Amino acid sequence: MNVVGKLIVITGGAGGLGMAMAKRLGQQGAKLALIDINQAALDSAVTELSALDIDAKAYAADITDEAQVEQLFADIQAQQGTLSVLVNNAGLLRDGMLIKARDGQLTDKMSLSQFRQVLAVNLDGTFLCGREAAAQMALAAEGGVIINISSVARAGNVGQSNYSASKAAVVALSTGWAKELARHGIRAASIAPGVINTEMVAAMKPEALARLEKAIPVGRVGQPDEVAAAVQYIVESDYFTGRVLELDGGVNF
Repeated sequence: MNVVGKLIVITGGAGGLGMAMAKRLGQQGAKLALIDINQAALDSAVTELSALDIDAKAYAADITDEAQVEQLFADIQAQQGTLSVLVNNAGLLRDGMLIKARDGQLTDKMSLSQFRQVLAVNLDGTFLCGREAAAQMALAAEGGVIINISSVARAGNVGQSNYSASKAAVVALSTGWAKELARHGIRAASIAPGVINTEMVAAMKPEALARLEKAIPVGRVGQPDEVAAAVQYIVESDYFTGRVLELDGGVNF
């Protein structure tokens, strides 16, 4: 699929990865619908993109709320037309150990609410947005692409029971959707980034970042535009579906 003139919806569109995707795809000629819960961040993102002559509109919404998501995608279609691509990029981290025990005493454990908060955004949000996007694409009968952003943590990571579970699940959704939606000409895939230079990584202490980079075979963290380039690759590669593209510099935590 050529991105020129196509409407691409990006959740978490006002954040670092979302903005990198928006800039790259917008500069290639795509129209953008950015979804985020933070209206101020969205307004800033649209202003920045407009300065680059990129056609982008902002939509503030809670992607864990079914009614809001249904209305959101109806609004996008009414204002910008039927979408061709959805990138489920919005994500939440609430790290914590499953349990903490010392000297024969249980001192802490991950609460059900902490577990569910992450699944609500990362999994429920992906499901709801994917469902509404697929419905629009199928009815338009012009095909489409759904990309779910996973993580290297999908293999399991210490202190990330909730995050790892959610990121493994969105890969399973992609694989299932690729098979189920193929009859409508819709492809689905995932990208599993490793450590990417977002705000969280930039805030790390230099010595901690140096240790981290040493553990990555390519010797550095990834850049947001490298993830954006992977998104563009999947959109433009009509034979890519049902698979996860691992973009992690060879790391294996």
